[in-house]
Amino acid sequence: MTIRYEANPPKILPDVDTNESILKFIEKIKIISKKCDAVHLTENVLGFQRVSPIKVGKIIRKEIPDLPITVSLRVRDKSETEISEFVENCIAIGFSGILVLMGDPSQSGKQDSGQIPSMVVKKLREQGIDSKIDLYLSISNKPNFSKIGKKLESKPKGFMTQVIQNIEQVQNLSNNLKGFSVIPILLYPSPKNEKSAKFLNLYLESYSQEFEELLDKTHEITGDVLITSPSDFNGLNEFLKKLSN
Repeated sequence: MTIRYEANPPKILPDVDTNESILKFIEKIKIISKKCDAVHLTENVLGFQRVSPIKVGKIIRKEIPDLPITVSLRVRDKSETEISEFVENCIAIGFSGILVLMGDPSQSGKQDSGQIPSMVVKKLREQGIDSKIDLYLSISNKPNFSKIGKKLESKPKGFMTQVIQNIEQVQNLSNNLKGFSVIPILLYPSPKNEKSAKFLNLYLESYSQEFEELLDKTHEITGDVLITSPSDFNGLNEFLKKLSN
């Protein structure tokens, strides 16, 4: 059974010391790693330029060697060569898995590469990469299973979902993705995360009331959960602390 924490590396901003931001980020990971089983590092969420998950992941591996780390790999703005380089770095550092996804359009206006996540996973598997690191694809919280043939055919290790809204979605995904690992994403329901909740069409009040039960049942069904809390690190840290007691 696994509870993962989704961590967004710091944004690269003109008036902010990036090295200082990295140090603060690593300290947060050290704190929360005592209450969770693994960490997932994102890459340029919403297309904003952030510190590379490779860079911060390398530091985390040195500081907390036993912490399993998975990372997101955006293929929208990468060439085949850049994808291969990213993957080789992940293997060399010792990450446990890569979530291959399209990613949001780049805020810097970088042109799309035309890469498709399922095809990238298929090519990586043909190269034997899946024997060195787990490969994951993203999936909707309520997919049309008749239209995800390409994703299934690429044979990833499993799927990381969009943010889950209710336990029925988890059960439906688990029932229809037999043979694959399913890692549902849950949003920690804090008032500070209200903006994210609105973006995801989640009604925070009712979601909050049922959250602990949703987490328990999701964990029971899949054995693996990824919790995201983009605007409330301290709130989630306290919640996980109580959970682990």
